[in-house]
Amino acid sequence: MIYLYLFITFFQIGLFGFGGGYGMLSLIQTETVVHHQWLSTAEFTNIVAISQMTPGPVGINAATYCGYAAAQQAEYHGFMAVLGSAVATFALVLPSLILMILISKMFMRYMDTPVMQSIFTALRPVVVGLLAAATLLLMNADNFKTMTGDPWRFWVSVALFVATFVGTKYVKINPIQMIGFAAFAGLILL
Repeated sequence: MIYLYLFITFFQIGLFGFGGGYGMLSLIQTETVVHHQWLSTAEFTNIVAISQMTPGPVGINAATYCGYAAAQQAEYHGFMAVLGSAVATFALVLPSLILMILISKMFMRYMDTPVMQSIFTALRPVVVGLLAAATLLLMNADNFKTMTGDPWRFWVSVALFVATFVGTKYVKINPIQMIGFAAFAGLILL
């Protein structure tokens, strides 16, 4: 039964998750943490961190890990938990595969029409909104702690956030190098 729920959940996320993997993170969190309660907020935060560090798109990686965790939470282990990963990943990718096949045929024919240009113009703010939602959902007490509960971790987290933002936006440090620098700083300071 868990596999059907995983398929339906991640198919819907794949169908409505505009903006790529980071845009899908808020949808994945809402479904896996809030709606189905397959994961805690802390577990989801760890999954996002691992998904960013492993090769591949972050949304697909997150779906893979969430599928595995959901199957384990439903008391499936070994191959059956891996099957949960496969179902979640396949369900997330399937809508994009179907839509891209259909859209690519239509897009090549109608890409210069005013209707298509209007559609893409309307989708841009939606993508920005989904990315902003993913950012705000990850700015929680699990990632930044609190000033009253653990002021050292809070200020180190804020400093790492600001340094990473400035480093990638203004200094133009490669994001992969920035992840390495932040991980090293986290090991030393936390």
